[in-house]
Amino acid sequence: MASVTELLGQSVWDSDGIWVGHVVDIRVIKHRGELQKSHTVYGLVVSSRRAPLLLGLTRENQGRASWFSRSLSRLVYVGCTFVPWSCVADYGSGEVHINALRKELTRV
Repeated sequence: MASVTELLGQSVWDSDGIWVGHVVDIRVIKHRGELQKSHTVYGLVVSSRRAPLLLGLTRENQGRASWFSRSLSRLVYVGCTFVPWSCVADYGSGEVHINALRKELTRV
């Protein structure tokens, strides 16, 4: 598994070889109740406009977001695409290749 810093900024290409965008954020699921807290990658947030890195923009310690964070995230995430981790085929060569078409992906 690549580290978060290796995935951020990588180009994402769909199964037809069409450029989707750059990875700007990574969505994770936190597993609670274990001795050591672990996380599983749920998906990637991809932007074709090369937005600034969005890591942690809307996350707070208790999992709640303030009205300001929600408003700011709506503004910044406009035009971003969500790529489920199950669609990622290869991510080791500096680029992320997915086994889905760009038009099948959902907006954030």
